[in-house]
Amino acid sequence: MKTFLITFFVLISFGWTSKAAKREFYEIKIYTIHNVEQEKSLDNFLEKAYLPALHRMGIKNIGVFKPRLDTENAGKLIYVFTPLKAQNQLLAIQNKLEKDMVFKQEGKEFLDASFDKAPYDRVESIVLQAFTDNPFMSVPKLNGPKSERWYELRSYESATEKYYKNKVQMFNEGGEIKIFRKLNFNAVFYGEVISGSHMPNLMYMTTFENKADRDAHWKSFTEDPDWSALKVLPQYQKNVSKNVQFYLFPTDYSDL
Repeated sequence: MKTFLITFFVLISFGWTSKAAKREFYEIKIYTIHNVEQEKSLDNFLEKAYLPALHRMGIKNIGVFKPRLDTENAGKLIYVFTPLKAQNQLLAIQNKLEKDMVFKQEGKEFLDASFDKAPYDRVESIVLQAFTDNPFMSVPKLNGPKSERWYELRSYESATEKYYKNKVQMFNEGGEIKIFRKLNFNAVFYGEVISGSHMPNLMYMTTFENKADRDAHWKSFTEDPDWSALKVLPQYQKNVSKNVQFYLFPTDYSDL
């Protein structure tokens, strides 16, 4: 018993027990815009005021993405991905921004915009918790120009909570994440949506050097023997009712 207690306190002192149990949270903000003026205003605010303010708080690896130019949402949406250590950090961010005078000064034009010249139409906030088998996000290892990179954000919706949990299990215990890792899909995150407009659903983001690289990876996935075996298992049937893909690229000022 004495040996057990000593070992337990050593683990705590090194932070191993808390680290093993910890999973990140994420927020994805989706701004809806309708013209170039709004896009420029939002870009300026995010680059000069918002991201620097979050960096001062110690938050790193913030991603800002736009729909690929050949997709239907091109010029209409801007995505902001923020990794969080805990769910309550969302409220802490807002409280700190209220007290950040540099943020208020740099973002003044955006923050004080007139009602008839709003810098965006609407904003949606999606909150996620990282999967147990992928508890922390990763910075993608890409070398090409940001304008050519393909970031693929996917949302898997399910008919019921039970089917949704089954799909999450398929990624974790079922080994779907392991297949993505084996094939080097360069995933940024895998997350369970705990607050959003399309629940029950999960979301994840994979990244590629360009479209040809993206297509080649998905071809290898569909032909992979482990995936072929996993997808036909009886316990994982009908667990996705809708699969939505968003093809994005990072802005020049994006951390990712």
